[in-house]
Amino acid sequence: MERAEVVIVGGGPAGSSCAARLVAAGVDALVLDRATFPRDKPCAGWITPEVVACVGLDLDAYAAANTLQPVRRFRVGRVFGAGREVSYDGVVSYGIRRCELDTHLLRVCGARVRAGEAVATLRRDRDDWIVNESVRTAYLVGAAGHFCPVARELRGPAGGPGTVVAQEMEVRLTPDQAAGCPVEADRPEIDFTQDLDGYGWCFRKGEYLNVGLGRRDPQALARDVRTYLGWLSQTGRIPIGLPTALRGHAYRLREGRPPRIAGDCAVLAGDAAGLAHAASGEGILPAIQSGQVAADVLVEALRGEGCRVLESYRPRLARVVGPWSAAVPLAGPLRSLAGRGLLGSKWLTRRVVLDRLFLHRPGAAGRQAAA
Repeated sequence: MERAEVVIVGGGPAGSSCAARLVAAGVDALVLDRATFPRDKPCAGWITPEVVACVGLDLDAYAAANTLQPVRRFRVGRVFGAGREVSYDGVVSYGIRRCELDTHLLRVCGARVRAGEAVATLRRDRDDWIVNESVRTAYLVGAAGHFCPVARELRGPAGGPGTVVAQEMEVRLTPDQAAGCPVEADRPEIDFTQDLDGYGWCFRKGEYLNVGLGRRDPQALARDVRTYLGWLSQTGRIPIGLPTALRGHAYRLREGRPPRIAGDCAVLAGDAAGLAHAASGEGILPAIQSGQVAADVLVEALRGEGCRVLESYRPRLARVVGPWSAAVPLAGPLRSLAGRGLLGSKWLTRRVVLDRLFLHRPGAAGRQAAA
């Protein structure tokens, strides 16, 4: 039977970031993932400079082999609304393709990787975990997203309050489509639904176009997606003839009662722990941060502290990614009124919607220009 000091289930940003930090500390880490890389990953696909810093991404080297779209402007509004354009003095975000970013981070993490292997069985054997009856480990990390098998062991089925469902498509534009596409590459579009319970996005990354919509209420998702895509087509912002196949995904927001994310010599990271930002749904940064914090705790456990040190994981994680917020949804009319106030002001659109909620840069200075 194969042995590893730590087994990480999931090779996305949370798992690869955890693996990289463990390997740097001299820990023998093994990553298991049911997919082979590169693999498709439904995601709008943008990262902030903080993500770049967290993983030490060499932008020039990465851009030489992968899609990296600098973002300096946004268009923000509501579906069927005119929207406002907000510009910055420099790059505030980067468009990426998750199939490329995840492959890169896993490749450079330095850990052993067993790709194409789903976790079929998990069981405790005295002080160890046995995975698929073939790998024995003292510590287990669940980093395989919303439906992670390790998360099921620790906290039960996925779902519950604070869960967002989304559908999106990412297509490679033909030269003719690219030439006629009015969505500018450095200006993603963010369009909130009429009830403000979700938002759509239209994001061009070089020759790729990513379009999708996510919301809290799964019953209204299909309706809002059809409405949004129809509106984008009617206004000419997406080319005619794009493939219509959509991919779905789900994730849990960091709000409400915190789930169980550590115990029995196992920890959860990323979407498996339900860490997406409550306001924007952004999950890549908290995934990376949680993987790194999990690695720090596990190093201490392996160096003599034992499983009891895992009790410190939640408070240490909260200091890095922020605490779980109380889920206090506004009633429909109040939410609509608040949304009109935010999106009706150029200053509030920039300072609150973009700087604080999407870019996590409160107080940042920059030049705003409104169209």
